[in-house]
Amino acid sequence: AQQGRVREKAYGKQKIYFADQEQLPAASDAELRGLDGEITALSSKVQALQQSCRQMEAELKDLNSSMTTPEIAREIEELRKDCASSTEKLERIKSATNHVTPEEKEKVCSEQKLYCREWRRRKR
Repeated sequence: AQQGRVREKAYGKQKIYFADQEQLPAASDAELRGLDGEITALSSKVQALQQSCRQMEAELKDLNSSMTTPEIAREIEELRKDCASSTEKLERIKSATNHVTPEEKEKVCSEQKLYCREWRRRKR
């Protein structure tokens, strides 16, 4: 600060030191315009890279959440086993000889309704 390279500002009990900008060379208007153009170009490049990064992260997230080939193969095998067991069960049900005829079903339903009616009547 005594040599003049750094400036000092006092705010109450606090002191702030910063570089003396008067010693730096002043930039011309052409240099400032060139720097502004460079800043604009770099900003657009950064935005393009950020967009690309977001797309790649989304693609990575999709790929991580999807199943791998071995997992899919295991899942397909499990589904085929389930399908085969369901088909076997269906065949056993179809081949069963103890089917209830519609007349028997109607008789059981009517008896059930009669017993429910009697139960309600006695409950009161």
